Amino acid sequence: MKSVLSTKKLSPSQRELLVNAGISLVDYNAINIEFVPFKAPNTVENAIFTSQNAVKAYLNEKDQLPSTLEGEGSEVRMFCVGEKTKSLLEENGFKVVKMTEYASELASYLVESHKNDSFHFFCGNIRSDEIPSKLKENHIAFEEIEVYKTTLNPKKFARQFDAILFFSPSGVRSYCEERSNLINDEPTFVCIGTTTASEAKKYTENVVIANATTVESVIAKAVKILK
Repeated sequence: MKSVLSTKKLSPSQRELLVNAGISLVDYNAINIEFVPFKAPNTVENAIFTSQNAVKAYLNEKDQLPSTLEGEGSEVRMFCVGEKTKSLLEENGFKVVKMTEYASELASYLVESHKNDSFHFFCGNIRSDEIPSKLKENHIAFEEIEVYKTTLNPKKFARQFDAILFFSPSGVRSYCEERSNLINDEPTFVCIGTTTASEAKKYTENVVIANATTVESVIAKAVKILK
């Protein structure tokens, strides 16, 4: 039986996608996420989120946020990366002006369409530099607000897997920090997107990218290559 290691705990429905395909699964959280208190800006016109974790951390402090951030009926405009991030914002009453699959795409859109606006970028302590660097290069005003911390949770695995599922560059680094994980027969690293894949390629050439930036798409790609 083919086997898969997921570097993120999967939901029951996500696990079934693998089990129903006759693939055994081990899952764990390769990274830990901790929400941190943050000082709320007095006003926000445009907010940027590149992950669900940032949205959850933001909502966790909702009571201390100014009225312009309270969601439905507010004037704040949301810009985000990922369909799941967009859904989480909309479920909480926020208006999403633009969603892209990748941070690089969102950065380009902001430069092209919102050059004269100012932004608040709600993010974690480990985040890609694509959006901040692009905004700085084009002299677009923004304030970065750290709302959560990511820490690595390295774990040693004595057994071998046919594929490893990765959902962030941090997850790749966490798994690969335990060097013994890299001396077994080389598995396929299945990555959620190009940024994660770039990190994975530092450790192996056996990397494939999911068709969409969702957990389900990563699983589907793994099932396809292992059949």
